[in-house]
Amino acid sequence: MNAEIIAIGSELLLGQIVDTNSAWMAQRLANQGVNLFYKTVVGDNPDRMLSAIDRAMERSALVITCGGIGPTQDDLTREVVARASGRELVLDPELLAQIEERFRRRGFIMTGNNNRQAYIPAGSIPVTNPNGTAPSFIVEDPRAVVICLPGVPFEMKWLFDNEVIPYLKRKFGLSEAIYSRVLKVADLGESSVDDLVGHLIANSQNPTVGVLAHPGQVDLRITAKATSREEAEGLIAPVEREARDLLMHHVFGSDDQTLQDVVGELLNRDPKLTVASYEGLTGGIVAQYLQEAAGPLFLEGTIGSGRAVLLGILGANGAAARYEELAQDGAGLADQLAAAVRAHADADLGVAVHAVPDAQAATENLSSGRTYVSVCSSRGASHREYNFAGPGLPDRTRSALYTLNLLRLTAMR
Repeated sequence: MNAEIIAIGSELLLGQIVDTNSAWMAQRLANQGVNLFYKTVVGDNPDRMLSAIDRAMERSALVITCGGIGPTQDDLTREVVARASGRELVLDPELLAQIEERFRRRGFIMTGNNNRQAYIPAGSIPVTNPNGTAPSFIVEDPRAVVICLPGVPFEMKWLFDNEVIPYLKRKFGLSEAIYSRVLKVADLGESSVDDLVGHLIANSQNPTVGVLAHPGQVDLRITAKATSREEAEGLIAPVEREARDLLMHHVFGSDDQTLQDVVGELLNRDPKLTVASYEGLTGGIVAQYLQEAAGPLFLEGTIGSGRAVLLGILGANGAAARYEELAQDGAGLADQLAAAVRAHADADLGVAVHAVPDAQAATENLSSGRTYVSVCSSRGASHREYNFAGPGLPDRTRSALYTLNLLRLTAMR
């Protein structure tokens, strides 16, 4: 079954609020094996709403609208759905009684405009909303089933889980679900991941394979539709094995794991392990990630049992000038900085991020310049070089995650 979500409200188009409802419903539909092929956002304009709903009913078996069923003049969903399905709006006495009772229980005076919420398209299925005054309703049209939900998130979520999902199971006999395995990839860009596993993406059917890029990380999603988790895992497993073989050590985790989680597990194997960091352009993000990785980090002199300890940070990028006489090249300087901060703090591991940004560049993402990261241990230093060094959050996040990944590889040795 193919579904479509239509989020209704001019405030969504104006950017006054973010449409989190559609994302939440998409996850719930996937859990039930429902294919979601389209999501549309439309303002409170009856003609544009009618066009969006009519088009959805032509191409999707299930259409879910969200928003526009309240008491105000710009709540137009019920009228538009009635027009799209060729029905009249009729008063449902039971819904009106429920709305009146809800106002009485709360001790509020019910204004006349609330009566509008008891009108639904003729022949539709009323759905009581115990968390608000706007009832939901379901229109079973020959072209598609249209389910109209309120836009208030907690009202919508309750109705979706307690009314919509049971209805869909009864109506469509849903027996499949969609399951995903997400491989987390570090120190490779999106195009490099595609170059290695692109054939898995191009040839995928069930399971399907897709890539999603974040600053400093790429997710490889393997998604299967099956009647059980065990069946889905059986479909996913051979594709996952091939992907891991191709991506090798760049895969640091899966599903909900973060790089911080993985590094934390490695660091905390030694209850007395200590880490010291120097940061230039990242300005403390590496230290923040280390804190997330190891749990509560303690100041120098207070060693926590079972925790990696952050011993010190050498502040701003200009501090690198102290060590410039030690190395002329950026990678060598990063190694010297990692060794210096390790020695200064008498730590087991020293971490350094040194960047040389392009003073003329103003971009926020992948800005021109050079970034050097290094991790120093008793066995020596390992470093990486990257062709970006922007002051924007995407570049700083990317640098910090690349640094954390190099720390992961060092700790695995």
